[in-house]
Amino acid sequence: MQVPASRTLLICFSHLRWDFVYQRPQHLMTRAARSYDVVFFEEPVFEEVESSFLRVRTHSLILKVVTPVLKTGEGARDVIRILEELLWKLLESCDYDRFIAWYYTPMALRFSAFLQSDVCVYDCMDELTAFKNAPDELASLERCLFKRADLVFTGGQSLYEAKLGMHQRVFAFPSSVDAAHFERARQGNRDPDDQAAIPHPRIGYFGVIDERLDTPLLARTAHAMRDVHFVMVGPVVKIDPGILPAGPNIHWLGPKAYADLPAYMGQWDAGWMPFALNEATRFISPTKTPEFLAAGLPVVSTEIVDVVRTYAVQGLVQIAEANSMESALRNALARSNWDLAQVDAFLRNSSWDSTWLAMQSLMDTVPRGHARGADRVDAYV
Repeated sequence: MQVPASRTLLICFSHLRWDFVYQRPQHLMTRAARSYDVVFFEEPVFEEVESSFLRVRTHSLILKVVTPVLKTGEGARDVIRILEELLWKLLESCDYDRFIAWYYTPMALRFSAFLQSDVCVYDCMDELTAFKNAPDELASLERCLFKRADLVFTGGQSLYEAKLGMHQRVFAFPSSVDAAHFERARQGNRDPDDQAAIPHPRIGYFGVIDERLDTPLLARTAHAMRDVHFVMVGPVVKIDPGILPAGPNIHWLGPKAYADLPAYMGQWDAGWMPFALNEATRFISPTKTPEFLAAGLPVVSTEIVDVVRTYAVQGLVQIAEANSMESALRNALARSNWDLAQVDAFLRNSSWDSTWLAMQSLMDTVPRGHARGADRVDAYV
């Protein structure tokens, strides 16, 4: 008699939407879906509907993106109750033998604390408490999540060091890269229509444009380097677009699909990461760093700790302060001391595939038959 194959359900609770910037959650959950039934559970949206429901989109046979759609005007406590009910109904509709609860945001504990999971993972990709508009209860909920998690992964070395004393099993998994995807930038593809008229040389940035970007530095640098054009790609969030610097050599192109990024980057002459040095950037490990490198672009960054410790010490990225930024960028444009072979050797050990396999191996060490959860977090909501 043939034994039925075991099925594992993984529900990922994310503060980032699937169709937002394609980054760590999408990379890892796409790979998780090769082995598990994956549900990517987004934060709710509020619409003029008669009753709340789950909007389900299928991205593959075994990866579903679920968005709770709630009635506009629902009170805070009603929202928690409704989300609990919707999550219950979702679980009842799934067929599984093993359940993994995967958290990117501790805020999801407000409605998911009842869950009994075989494995609970907190993939701490950022220090969310330091971000603009962070909820007051985030720190308390994170402590609660540490208590129930079997494993804690961090998005960088600095974040690992900050969380090390908070859990017995914390593991650093810094930003990885799909090198093959970004290496397409080296093929000299046709310039996208909205970039084609921008003169060279071009220095490019891509990613979320928020409080982590040093907009005054961008303005000063663009003013000092009037012969160079600065291409800025990405969505503007949490800040007023009106504060973004303007000038004849600053070009805000808006968000682009992940699939289209190599076409834009392939027509840049250098990449840069003009991050502000503030609480929001203290623990970041920018995923775009290895992506810039895979695209074959020399990179200049402000003094982000994980960029310095992981890339600059190996000569892969130039670090510059405000008063030396122009000099560093001109060196990058000239490709001074640029060793693409060294870059490629580094990237061979930095794939998302290998990162996911290492994470999966750690999840397999969690004893079978134990369940985490079922405690309430009412005190925090």
